[in-house]
Amino acid sequence: QPELGKPRRNCYPLPGFDFAYGLYIERTDGGVPEAIGHWNTVKPRVTSAQKMPRDFITMTRGALKDGCTTAREFNWYYKTKDIRRKQLAYTFNTSPPKVPADFTYGIKSRHCDPISDVLQHKYQQVWLEQQRALTAAKRAEKKKKEKVRETRTTVLRKQPLPAEEESFWHLPCFEKV
Repeated sequence: QPELGKPRRNCYPLPGFDFAYGLYIERTDGGVPEAIGHWNTVKPRVTSAQKMPRDFITMTRGALKDGCTTAREFNWYYKTKDIRRKQLAYTFNTSPPKVPADFTYGIKSRHCDPISDVLQHKYQQVWLEQQRALTAAKRAEKKKKEKVRETRTTVLRKQPLPAEEESFWHLPCFEKV
């Protein structure tokens, strides 16, 4: 039932201050101090020779030295002499390269802009000039594309055909005798 003089609540009450959300495991959960102070890293497992993939290049070379020629002999050799790839051991025996004491790794920082150029808005003006030049170039290119193509009619209007000259030659049957 609702409290006297108050409407009925449409939600559940929150748990008390001693309530912990989530799963709590007593043996492993030490909270923030354990997370900061201990580095529980996973140790790399040593792989046995059987888990490494087979080295077919070495086995084929050995089979050829022993005189194997057919596929059956090669299979027999692979079964009898099972050679696995060796595990790569990454060791850093070499010393780091010699570099000068004042050498800086990475990208060099940009030089500082003069404060007078910043106060005079020089970079804004340069940018606006670049934008104006870019729009002018685009307009010129667009005008070139919008050029009207000449048709036969426009060419003939500019350069009319030469007038036909009157010919004085007639057929012999039409000549006056």
